[in-house]
Amino acid sequence: MNLSTRIRIARQRVHLSQEALATRMGVTRGAVANWECAVGARPATSRLERLARVTCVCFEWLATGRGPLAYEPPENVPAVGAELVDDPAERRLLAAYRQTSRPTQRVLLQIIEARIQRFEGRRRT
Repeated sequence: MNLSTRIRIARQRVHLSQEALATRMGVTRGAVANWECAVGARPATSRLERLARVTCVCFEWLATGRGPLAYEPPENVPAVGAELVDDPAERRLLAAYRQTSRPTQRVLLQIIEARIQRFEGRRRT
């Protein structure tokens, strides 16, 4: 299986259109279409890394076709330094944040921090 096919599989696996994936990757829809074309351009390694995160597939599988498509952590092994997210709303928020582009993530973080600061300022007075 070639890289363009793996990219298409990864995108379709998370039910994203080319346009939606492009938005989350910070590229044009044409770039995604080009990546999915067998004779198209190959994305840079940094783009493949981001694509793997956005589509929840293993980078090695995406880049080379080796290994499992998706990583499944062993059961009952806590991740070092990890935080357990048990609240469904918090999980949805985190998943949505992770699927946005880096510039959008920065803007979202600024908005949230400003709202918290404004809200906390009102509570103290």
